[in-house]
Amino acid sequence: MIWPRLVTSLVLVLLILGGATWGLESWRGRMAEQRYPPNGIFVDVGDQRVHMVIKGDHGPAVVLIHGASGSARDLTFDLAPELAKRYRVFVPDRPGFGYSDPLPEGHDTIEDQAKLLQQATKMAGAEKPIVLGHSYGGAVAIAWAVYLPGTLSGLVPVSAPSHSWDTGLPLLYQITSPPLGQAIAVPLISAWTPPAIIRSEVEGVFAPQEMPIGYMRWFGPGMTLRVETMRVNARQRAELKPEIQQMIPHYPDLDLPIVSLHGTADTIVGEKIHAVPFTKEVPGAELVSLDGIGHMVPHVALLQTVAAVDRVATRAGYDIPMKAAAE
Repeated sequence: MIWPRLVTSLVLVLLILGGATWGLESWRGRMAEQRYPPNGIFVDVGDQRVHMVIKGDHGPAVVLIHGASGSARDLTFDLAPELAKRYRVFVPDRPGFGYSDPLPEGHDTIEDQAKLLQQATKMAGAEKPIVLGHSYGGAVAIAWAVYLPGTLSGLVPVSAPSHSWDTGLPLLYQITSPPLGQAIAVPLISAWTPPAIIRSEVEGVFAPQEMPIGYMRWFGPGMTLRVETMRVNARQRAELKPEIQQMIPHYPDLDLPIVSLHGTADTIVGEKIHAVPFTKEVPGAELVSLDGIGHMVPHVALLQTVAAVDRVATRAGYDIPMKAAAE
């Protein structure tokens, strides 16, 4: 008679935990959306809605593509306002992040994302833009150049994965990308991760540099912790390596101005594994190697990032005043 009681008690505990988890993750998601409402425009590409922020009223078009676990808020913290002084800057939420609709599961590769963002930004007014992508967004930017040649005038991969790597999928994504993890682990992480751990994780991405003052408040990590966003992020990250491997044979065919930025102290996306071979394999590509800089180049090396866009713009034929990286 003990076992039925134990089973009943266990079921009750699981139901209570499940209900509490659902309630807390839903509340956290609503609070994040209330605190960080849409701050841009919406563009409909077929049945896909893309949210994007547009800054600047003159100059060549520049598209900024954010990385994993982020949104347009990342690159609108300081990079977009700086570029908007002489460019028209388009910063979309990648599909499934911020306020952009997710692409259908199984059809959200970096190629699929590039095609959607190219159409959305073109509809918003970005004709043959310079495309800058950071981290995972850099892989999307490279996919744009590989699969949509002629639709962009220059490419700026920043801390971008471009080649295969030997290590396996990080433990977090091993847990959260399979169906069981999507159903159970993701809601638990969304509901119960303490704010102190969230802050520590964001600070760790900036290492060895300090996180800029005000970045955490502007970025809004609660948006990333929404259940559906975490699920999309995990699935995309789990499929990234084979998607990149499919692009590598096409690199020698790229024919456009390219300046790649990478920090030598980047432990998340290693420069020697990615940026170095990429710029060797792409004709005319230039590598700007930033000594001692970690992964978050757009923020901790802001002026160097702007200078890279300027160099690409000049090589693309635009009359843009150069800005020295040492400024």
